[in-house]
Amino acid sequence: MTPREVPQWQSMRSAQRDGNRILVTLRASEQGPAEVDTVRWTTPRNAPEKCWVATDCDPQCPVTYQDDELLAWMPMPAPPSGKTASDPVVDWPEPALESDFQEAAGSGI
Repeated sequence: MTPREVPQWQSMRSAQRDGNRILVTLRASEQGPAEVDTVRWTTPRNAPEKCWVATDCDPQCPVTYQDDELLAWMPMPAPPSGKTASDPVVDWPEPALESDFQEAAGSGI
């Protein structure tokens, strides 16, 4: 049996905005270190426009993210087939590193 291929982090510029769930790295901030979350591109209830919405939040109080809060994305891993209790647990990916996505010539701000 071969180990499952782990997708690599990609720039948010290439993120799929089709409503499917993806994994993202939240940028480190004064609220805490970088972390991984599952989101989808959608319009939250009573919101005027689409944004990234955490998939594990209450629909009455959605957790939303703007593009600049997110560093990188990767597709959701395929669910394990035929998983049994003795199979190893699939590891959650480590957050992407900010240094991997810094612009070479500066941000232009």
